[in-house]
Amino acid sequence: MTPQQFIDAALELPETDECEPFGPGAPVYRVAGQHMFAVLMGGADQGGDDDVPATVNLKCDPGLALELRKQYPAVTPGYHMSKRHWNSVLLDGTVPDDEIAEMLRHSYVLVASNLRRVDRDRVLAKLGEEPPDAGGAGTAAPEKA
Repeated sequence: MTPQQFIDAALELPETDECEPFGPGAPVYRVAGQHMFAVLMGGADQGGDDDVPATVNLKCDPGLALELRKQYPAVTPGYHMSKRHWNSVLLDGTVPDDEIAEMLRHSYVLVASNLRRVDRDRVLAKLGEEPPDAGGAGTAAPEKA
């Protein structure tokens, strides 16, 4: 996936905006103008070195983050981020585009799930996701025989 393809995919997600709070050349993608779910760094498209591919930081469930790091050498602990909750993904062509797209969606849903209820429900509905169960696991009424 090229940096431009990544940007296009990120901006297609509901209520996503792009800003540069860390300075030029490091666009941040936020959901509902509140919380970041991706940061794109480096690469020729971002004003970086032509010989170094761009990298994207994506939020990730800690267990899945470890699995992805084992599966793909281009996926490493998040650069300048919480190493437990963020992965850095080198956009060098070694991770399939559909896998990067799934990582992007996963990051978006994780972050959107932590928005205020009204914002969370709105953006997840636009994405076609169910909001997290407010009652927690095991609170559903038992089926009657």
